[in-house]
Amino acid sequence: MYRSAGVAMAWNVFRFCTALRGLGSIMILLVLVIVGVTYYAVVLCNYGPALLAGGATTLAALAVLLLFHFLLAMLLWSYFSVVFTDPGSVPPNWNLDFDAEMGETAPLASSEFSSQMNSQQSVALGSMGNPRVRYCRKCNQLKPPRCHHCSVCGRCVLKMDHHCVWVVNCVGALNYKYFLLFLFYTFLETTLVTLSLLPHFIAFFSDIDIPGSPAALATTFLTFVLNLAFSLSVLGFMIMHISLVSANTTTIEAYEKKTTPHWIYDLGRKRNFAQVFGNDRKYWFIPAYSEEDLRRIPALQGLDYPVRPDFDGQEL
Repeated sequence: MYRSAGVAMAWNVFRFCTALRGLGSIMILLVLVIVGVTYYAVVLCNYGPALLAGGATTLAALAVLLLFHFLLAMLLWSYFSVVFTDPGSVPPNWNLDFDAEMGETAPLASSEFSSQMNSQQSVALGSMGNPRVRYCRKCNQLKPPRCHHCSVCGRCVLKMDHHCVWVVNCVGALNYKYFLLFLFYTFLETTLVTLSLLPHFIAFFSDIDIPGSPAALATTFLTFVLNLAFSLSVLGFMIMHISLVSANTTTIEAYEKKTTPHWIYDLGRKRNFAQVFGNDRKYWFIPAYSEEDLRRIPALQGLDYPVRPDFDGQEL
């Protein structure tokens, strides 16, 4: 009875993961449709025609359109950077470098580790000298620190935060910054659209005669409601991730370490921030890294993360 229930649950999870994979192009298309509807409402229906009004109205419309197009360009750049950037996968034959000064033994080869796992199923990984050593039975390989297996992608992802259906990709070590910038520019863009369309939304419920076709008015109303909803929801999501970055943790790790008093990777807000955004300020607000940061900050590669100096090996 329990066996059949377990098989049914595994089958259902597999179907769920397969369904998420199938959402790929649909979710990207949905994002582009929302962007297109917003563009039509803001540029073609309202502020584009306002450029011909003259005076202060023209200047206000020009300011809105310039800021709108800048934020839209940054939003799309960040979005497609998340979509097309591999979040980070485990290199072939990867093995953890052990610290001899901490009294740890030499690392095992993948085949040796697998053999030992098969012969000593009851032995905990922590007894091997390093509690950060983990093994993925699905991928049949060692897992680097902070690495987790994604059932949707079907592989281990470096510093995995979550699998996001909106970007049709995992959010991990190599694209986490791009994801945060996508949230940031989405919030700014949706807030701008909400504020710029607010007078039109208010006029929609007043006795004022509003120029434009019924389709344009309906699109403006829909765009205002959509952008207001996205702005509020993204704000909450962004605040959550800001707190995660400040503590140098991920969504998965925050859940796993609920009872851990001290997080071993929390090096202080400044160093935690640098492990996601780098040190070069010119690159903080664009989805890219400087060569200097990539060379000097190993954490940006997703495999090597420094720990607190007071880490005693028992806090995981």
